[in-house]
Amino acid sequence: MKAERMEQLQRYYLLWRESNAVYEEWAKEQGLSLNGLLILYSLYEGQEGCTQKQICRQWLIPKQTVSAALKDFEAGGYIELAPAAADKRSKQIYLTPNGKRYAGEIMSRLHGLELYVMDQMGPEKIKSMNDGLALFIELFRKGGAEEDV
Repeated sequence: MKAERMEQLQRYYLLWRESNAVYEEWAKEQGLSLNGLLILYSLYEGQEGCTQKQICRQWLIPKQTVSAALKDFEAGGYIELAPAAADKRSKQIYLTPNGKRYAGEIMSRLHGLELYVMDQMGPEKIKSMNDGLALFIELFRKGGAEEDV
């Protein structure tokens, strides 16, 4: 029984890495790194702007990595920075009109591909996949909080 569980754990790790790899490959086809894609996603979804700190927290990307990507986006004319209302030391990051078009094209392609995959899998498998992952996360947190593993 333990061997079967370990085999499934190894399969989980493999699928986790493979999931990241397919997004990384797709991002490269768009001329982006995976982190660049995730940052662009945050900027696109955050219509009222967001801060570098929010992006770092959302995707668990180091500040230096986010900063470098933002400099590239700024140099390309895709973003603009303004002082944040709550904390003048922070900058609120907004997509420029050109950035909105650029991000919109990429996000449209990404969401189109993701929705195609979901349609091919069907709603029951998607729900089961999401429910299973949510339960894994919940139990992982609970197990880690209750005992030393």
